[in-house]
Amino acid sequence: MIDILRSEWTKIRSVRSTVWTLAVTALLMLGMSALISAAAKNSADGPIPADQAIMMGLVGTMFASLSMATLGVLVISSEYRTGGIRTSLMAVPRRMSLLTGKIAVFTAVSLVVCTVASAASLLVGLAITQPPSLGAGEVAQAALGGGLYLTACGLFGLGLGTLIRHTPGAIVSAIALMLVLPQVTTMLPGQWGKTVSDYFTTNAGSQIVMPQGGSSLGPWNGFGVYLVWVVVAVIAGAVLMRKRDA
Repeated sequence: MIDILRSEWTKIRSVRSTVWTLAVTALLMLGMSALISAAAKNSADGPIPADQAIMMGLVGTMFASLSMATLGVLVISSEYRTGGIRTSLMAVPRRMSLLTGKIAVFTAVSLVVCTVASAASLLVGLAITQPPSLGAGEVAQAALGGGLYLTACGLFGLGLGTLIRHTPGAIVSAIALMLVLPQVTTMLPGQWGKTVSDYFTTNAGSQIVMPQGGSSLGPWNGFGVYLVWVVVAVIAGAVLMRKRDA
């Protein structure tokens, strides 16, 4: 298994698209944090509350989630596109071991980069807004939440990429499931509509970054629900990966 992890680490760090996507993710978060925080500071009549300052510091997470999902798709779909998956499967005939290695390396890289990017975005935003009575524990929890959420988004993309294998199709599916359909569910009528909306993909997962008072889920419960969506996508992809030809 160590050799598989080394191989996947070599793949992920040697591909330019990986580096550029991670850089875009960090720049999106930093840029949006600075822009929104500065706008709020200039228009505010008084001190900005700590919870609002934290939310503005992480506002770029919503955009960065799509870039991380795209990266997750590319981790697997790019090998199918180029035919490199055949070479990988010749070297590692056990397909689940290969997929596990990809998931492990991607999770480690994503969690480190995204947590650091979340912390940096928060520091930039808080330096601009300067909210009163802000505890270090709140900032640390928010930074960790941002890193976990973005990593989950990337794994969701990886699961869809394994399931669909076609890069444009998997990316479009990720955008639909993470950005479009969550907004559509908010328009569903009645209590059943609210329940569907609360438990739908990023509506649930984003609670760990930007809690919504009207949701029936708390930050960690919402993230747990989102992880169920991620696990379902990954398992579905794994099952088809075992059954289909490369």
